[in-house]
Formats: sequence, structure tokens, C-alpha cells
Amino acid sequence: MVEPDRTLIAGGGIAGLTLATALHAQGFQVDLIERNSIWQALGAGMAIQPNAMRALRALHLDCAVADRGIALHQWAFCDRQGELLCEIDLQDFWNGVGPFIGIERAKLQQALLTGVTALPCRLGISVTALLQDHDGVSICFSDGSSGRYDLVVGADGISSGIRELAFGANPPVGAGHIAWRSVVPMRPTKLSDLRFFFGDRCFFGLCPVGGGHTYGFGHVAEPRFHDDVRGRLARLRRRFDGFAEPVQEFLAALECDEQVHCSTVEWVNQEEWHRGRVVLIGDAAHASSPMMGQGGGMAVEDAYVLTECLRSAETVELALDRYVSRRKPRVRWVQQESLSVSQIIGLPPESRNAALRTRGEEMFRHRFQPLIAAP
Repeated sequence: MVEPDRTLIAGGGIAGLTLATALHAQGFQVDLIERNSIWQALGAGMAIQPNAMRALRALHLDCAVADRGIALHQWAFCDRQGELLCEIDLQDFWNGVGPFIGIERAKLQQALLTGVTALPCRLGISVTALLQDHDGVSICFSDGSSGRYDLVVGADGISSGIRELAFGANPPVGAGHIAWRSVVPMRPTKLSDLRFFFGDRCFFGLCPVGGGHTYGFGHVAEPRFHDDVRGRLARLRRRFDGFAEPVQEFLAALECDEQVHCSTVEWVNQEEWHRGRVVLIGDAAHASSPMMGQGGGMAVEDAYVLTECLRSAETVELALDRYVSRRKPRVRWVQQESLSVSQIIGLPPESRNAALRTRGEEMFRHRFQPLIAAP
């Protein structure tokens, strides 16, 4: 077993918090830093799918997540008027792997923070420089302090500073979609599970997230653009005018522009995930479009697998080699299939809806089947 004297995790999102919990449980000495000055969960809501819940169960975090969210049992695809195109029984498909949980991002962060209460966590701090040699990595921090580590993990998201410092500039690129996300304290009529409504080069999704709240997300296949906060809600309502009643109920429940988060969907194509004793996990290594809803799941699995590799290898470098070799095929599959879904959204509505009616469940099973096996 590798026993690094000190490990630095840069980034306190899903990947960083999960890894910190996992390494601490194995007796590793961990320092966790987060660039934000407060614990702040960006975004609105998400689904923690069964493959991620399986990994969280091994870390005793699954109950904390499940208690703050809600279990979902069906995944439905509909046309813009709400006519059902196909429906997947999630319990049957995942076959005991774990529950499928809808949860607010802030509640997920609260759950993951329960695993790091005994760890030194420094907020408002980032890495400004790193220099590594055969024995370790020397770090300079933004507050003027410095440190020496046996292992440095970049879990600092899609615009990772660790990625740039260790591997050179590789900024994320637009994936050709714009996303609007928000959570409202209500549940549209007859909405009990995850439901997607497809229009022309767009869709609107609704996901219960616990406590009677609902996460809503609109995606449009358009190039990158800036959507000013002022007037954003009115523009969103116009864009999805004519969609089914549950979508209209959700949009009507929004009260102000600031409730709606808008961003360009971006992608990171990073070929090299580790160099020496520096390694990337989560979105820092492989951010992709959210079309499979597996961004958080891949981050959780990364943390779980990296911890396993560190437990079983004789050296840090060998552990990182094994981590990359185990994770890359699975992550590349998710990226590839997410891209395929993006292309389907751009098809003419008539042909896309016909395909979903006749082959929707088959396509879903093909896409997610490889994730049933343990990572």
C-alpha cells in the first residue's frame, strides 16, 4: 500500500470531497483547499445515479445523500406536448446496484461535507505554482504560504488551475449547447419521476429533488452566447412556450431572473491525466456534456478508484498509472455516448420521436449497460 505522508486535494466539489473522505478513511493525511471563500454549490440540482451511489455506499455517504434527496423510479421521454415516447423502469434496469436519487446541489454538498469534518479544509485558497521532483511536489498558495506534498490531486473543476500548471493550457471548449437550470419549491402536477420533453433542437427536463422541490433544466442546441441576467426568465419562458403543462407550471413558479442559472455546455478533452505525482480527477480531467447525467457519477467513481489504486500499489506513480488505465475506457464511453445524445437532439423532431417510440428503451439500455458493472 502506498502511504504518502501528505496529500493535497485542490477543489472542494463532488470529486474533491469524495476523495478526501475516501483517503481519510484509509489513514492518509489529507489537506483540502477550495478557491471559494465559502462552501458554495454552483448550479441547481442533479441526479446521483446508482453507479455513483454504489461508490458512496462503500464510503458510508450514501445514506446522507439519499436522506437529502428523493428516490426516482422512472425515466421518461416525451414530445413537447407531453405525449409519452418511451419509459424506463430504473429499478429494473439497475438491478440492485443502488437507488437513483434526485437532489439539490446544495443538499448534495451538505451530505459530502459530513465526510470531511475531521480534515483540515482551507477556503479562499488556490494553487499559484507547483514544482515537482522525484520525491514530491512543492506548492505555492495564493495566500503566500507554501507546502510540500507526496501527491497533488487536481479536483478543481472544468477550468482547473492544477491542469494548467501541471500540463499546460487546455481550456474547455463549447459543446454546442446552452443550458438553463433552476430549482423551485413546488412539484408540477403528476410529476413523480424524471421526465424529458423534446422540442425542435431542444428539450426541457424536470426532476424531483426532495422536499417537494423540483429541478428544471432547459437545453438548446445553439452556439455559445451570453444570456444577460436581466430579462432571462422572460426569454426562457418564450423559448419553451407551447411545451407541456408540467413545464409551464415549473416556469410559472419562477419569480425572478436571478433564480435561473445559464451557462454554455463545455467539454474537456485532456489526454494526459497524470504526470509524476500530480493527477486530475472529475471535471478537471474529463468534463463532458451532461446528456447522460453522469458528470457527478464519474467524479465519485474517480475518487473511489483512485483510493483503491493507492491502497494496492507499491508506489504513487504506479497507483496513478493504474487509476488512469482503469478509468479512461469508462469515462470515454460516457463522453462518446453523451455526444451521441447531443446529435440525436439535433435531428428533425419527427424522426427523433419515431426513433424514441420504437427504440428508446433499447438505446437507453445500450448507453447505460456498461455502468452496471463496478468501475
